[in-house]
Amino acid sequence: MLHFFRFLFSRTFFWQLFLLMLALSSLFIVVFYGLHWHTRQGDFIEVPELITKSIEEAEAVLDEFDLMFEVIDSARFNPTYRPFAVIEQSPLAGELVKKDRKIYLTLNPSNYNEVSIPDVIQITRRSAESSLRAVGLEIGEITFMNNIGKNMVLQLRHNNAPIAPGDKLPKTSRIDLVLGNGVRSE
Repeated sequence: MLHFFRFLFSRTFFWQLFLLMLALSSLFIVVFYGLHWHTRQGDFIEVPELITKSIEEAEAVLDEFDLMFEVIDSARFNPTYRPFAVIEQSPLAGELVKKDRKIYLTLNPSNYNEVSIPDVIQITRRSAESSLRAVGLEIGEITFMNNIGKNMVLQLRHNNAPIAPGDKLPKTSRIDLVLGNGVRSE
């Protein structure tokens, strides 16, 4: 035991302890600055605005900023945008990201999906509207004509032309309804 205490207070022990502290400090400094350099700490790029740009334009802009992209969805059609234009992006424009970050883009498809007009003739307005919305159509103008069936659908129209159940129209088309007003026509 006496031999151990002599070693603990010897010059050799203090020299080895000093070398150990020097090695650990050096390792800590190398790891800290190495991670700082590797993760590009503080080196951010502002995400550019890509909404309404075509996929080619978006790719060119992202290449300038050293960012990558991936198309995640292109099923929702928005008639206010051109076909294959960016309608959503994640992360949003103005957010700060690192170099080589992937930007996720949602594109506008090239055309509407066509849907078949459901048979809503001689059913109530409420049921007809529900059926038409369920297939992706929008309700347009409501007009009334003399017929004993109050609020019963008598006719469907699109762009002022009569249409029949089973006809195909682009999704989100506006369908005008002609309803009965409850007055018997003579």
